[in-house]
Amino acid sequence: MLTVWGRINSHNVKKVLWLLDEIGLPYQRHDVGGKFGMDAAYRAKNPNALIPTIEDDGLVLWESNTILRYLAAEYAPDRFWPAEPRQRALADKWMDWQFGYAAAQLDAFWNLVRLSPEQRDNEAVARSAQRAGEMMAILDATLATQTWLSGDAFGIGDIPMGVSAHSWFALDIPRPDRPNVARWYAQLRERPAYVRHVMIPLT
Repeated sequence: MLTVWGRINSHNVKKVLWLLDEIGLPYQRHDVGGKFGMDAAYRAKNPNALIPTIEDDGLVLWESNTILRYLAAEYAPDRFWPAEPRQRALADKWMDWQFGYAAAQLDAFWNLVRLSPEQRDNEAVARSAQRAGEMMAILDATLATQTWLSGDAFGIGDIPMGVSAHSWFALDIPRPDRPNVARWYAQLRERPAYVRHVMIPLT
């Protein structure tokens, strides 16, 4: 059985658990990272000391987006990651773009979720919220012309930003009107796997 290492409140772990549930693939998961720490056995599997890591029949993988691509190709070919190179690339770009978005949102998340009110840097929160809102305009423009980031159908191109989008809507920050992002987010909330793994309290 496939094994996942990582705590459920990690954005990058959420990506993997969400796709595993979409595929319907059984797995076992071990809490690693944050308050759970990392032992030497885990660090031997992932020398970066980050989460998630998976092991599937002797194959050890880290880097969440690489894991998504592997799972889609191995267990759901053409269902979540198109075989046609141009279609695949159009979805892939949003997977990589999300890392830049996550960096923009990080200060707002860290201060509002991980720090106590007296520790917060409100100016950093404001800058982060503004930058995240600006980047969401790029997402909104694309979603004005297509149903999903992956194209006409849901795919792994939607998963990384789908996780970040939930944080954007859940954080107590000002949000500019992004109607197409809101419509896409409503579609995501109709997916049981999204509700189960992504729409959990931010901690």
